[in-house]
Amino acid sequence: MSPAAALTEESAREVLGTACTLVGFESSDAELIRLGSNAVFRIPGRVIARISRDPEARGGADRQVAVARWLAGEGYPANRALDVRQPVEVGGYAVTFWESAAEDERYAPVRDVARLIRELHELHAPAELDLPEKRPFAELNARMADLENIDPGDAEFIRNRIDELASDYDNLEFTLPFGVIHGDANVGNVILDREGNPILIDLDSFGIGPREWDLVQTALFYERFGWHTEDEYRTFVDVYGFDVMDWYGYPVLADYRELSMTLWLCGKAAGNDAAVAEVRKRVASLRDGGTRRDWAPF
Repeated sequence: MSPAAALTEESAREVLGTACTLVGFESSDAELIRLGSNAVFRIPGRVIARISRDPEARGGADRQVAVARWLAGEGYPANRALDVRQPVEVGGYAVTFWESAAEDERYAPVRDVARLIRELHELHAPAELDLPEKRPFAELNARMADLENIDPGDAEFIRNRIDELASDYDNLEFTLPFGVIHGDANVGNVILDREGNPILIDLDSFGIGPREWDLVQTALFYERFGWHTEDEYRTFVDVYGFDVMDWYGYPVLADYRELSMTLWLCGKAAGNDAAVAEVRKRVASLRDGGTRRDWAPF
């Protein structure tokens, strides 16, 4: 299998079986939880296995495991990497093994999301972690080939809009200090464990950068998508202690997140009529300032 190829359930199970054999786990009863940016399985013994689809998966997986072990040492509530030799590389894919926090996925209330982000931002990472600096437009540029899956006119709009935002971003002055960030902080990445305690998950985008990046998605989900109520958002702001929507650069980061969400979906559009239609709808709303409240989840 080529590491550049999209994982199917069948190919992911093949990779999982090989990796589990190497570390001494049993994979025959593995349950597929998610097949997206990663393939995620639950396997016997309260273990979660994640298989990265990224062609440069090994370096990212090494960093995720190192970050998880650092956070554990700090007593910070995040998903825990199991004490096995990992990541395991199979055919160019990187497989990591994690403690299963709970049998079902329950999202934490927004108060806990804000508290965990605030506590994360109070940490100081050791230099040996060698965390990458947030480079948002390099992240988008790495996915530009996915625009081949959509209408050429829509693709051109996205390219031009990215160029405009990159220029605006270069001129921003951030208010919050530069430091450790989760990189994809939102209610979907804070879940409750078996005892009902919130934990931060998905350390793929962990790095250093302006702290505003960890606040913008909650604001966006409230202001443009209606996924949070006003009361929930006010609670988030009160607990964290800063309202990113009061900062003049918020629209730039919010526009970036919308484009990133749309470009991610372009990667799923090859041979997927529903994804193609959703991209077309999203681009139309980005062009004319229409509602985002009908954007469908994928």
